[in-house]
Parts: sequence; structure tokens; C-alpha cells
Amino acid sequence: MVKIKWTEKASGDLEAIHKYIARDSKIYATRFIKSLIGATIKLETMPFCGRIVPELESYGFREIVYYNYRIVYRIIEPDSNIEILEVMHGAREIRKALSGIGGL
Repeated sequence: MVKIKWTEKASGDLEAIHKYIARDSKIYATRFIKSLIGATIKLETMPFCGRIVPELESYGFREIVYYNYRIVYRIIEPDSNIEILEVMHGAREIRKALSGIGGL
């Protein structure tokens, strides 16, 4: 089974999303973040289930779309590690969000 590692950047993204949603409802914010994290659990058994990020096809980044958010990850070693790089709103420019990662 593959191990999922969240980068500091991705963890910070989760905190920012929680903070934004919590302005209206702390309960909903917590539920949403738990569900978003839960959407990545399937990567443990199916690391290739996410689609290749169309804008960054040559870099090998993959993503899971959860509501309006893109959970961008890369497979470090097919049988051992996945690294969650970014959790971003789908309206954001992905190249700017991932600048400095993987040679971008």
C-alpha cells in the first residue's frame, strides 16, 4: 500500500480553506476539510486514479478534483509514496500555484 505525504504547502492550503469557510460556519469548514482529505484515501490503493494535470502534462503531476478544488499530487515511487503538493481552487492559475515545484 502507498503512503500519502502532505507537503507543508498543501497542509497550509487546507488551513487557509478551513479559515475561509469557517467565516460562515466552523462546523461546515471542519466537515469539508475532513471530506477533502478523505477523497485522497483512495490513492493508497489506486495511486494512478487521478488524472494527469492537463496544463502540466509533461511534469507527471496528477490531480483529484473535489468539488471546486484540485488536489495536485505526484507519485514518488509507484509502490511506496505519494506527495500531495497543492490544494487549490479550480479558478486559480495552476502554474503560479505550483511555481518552484518540479522544475516549474
